[in-house]
Amino acid sequence: MKKDGSEFTHINSTGNPQMVDIGSKSENKRSAVAESRVKLTEDLINLLEGDDISTKKGPVFSTAIIAGIMGAKKTHELIPMCHPIALENCSISIKLNESNEAVIRCKTEITAKTGVEMEALTGATIAALTIYDMCKSVSKGLVISESKLISKTGGKNDFNR
Repeated sequence: MKKDGSEFTHINSTGNPQMVDIGSKSENKRSAVAESRVKLTEDLINLLEGDDISTKKGPVFSTAIIAGIMGAKKTHELIPMCHPIALENCSISIKLNESNEAVIRCKTEITAKTGVEMEALTGATIAALTIYDMCKSVSKGLVISESKLISKTGGKNDFNR
């Protein structure tokens, strides 16, 4: 138990890892939005054609959106204590901001006993990693930063950054 009275839910009374028991929880509508950012270099900005960057591997942002959705769907395979869930919705958008950052937003939704914030975070992060992978041959100066939960609804506590 922490000093503020809260407990880590993925550690049992003997200090060993555990999956949270959701058996007695009731299903409700849950959603989450997460964001990751990728700082693009000037070389990459110069390759923009409309709203995407074209490479020999294909359109960068479009591919990153697909990879992020695939990653969100496989979150339970990547993070040991996550429950397998059947996402009802996963959408990803990528927009460039004034600081030449690709701002990736992943929204996930489900009606279930457990939440979708890890799926949203995974989706945004996998999309960021895909942008890095597809652009690293042009510039190693890419920086992935600020993967964070923006909002969560449903379950015990709502959250809004």
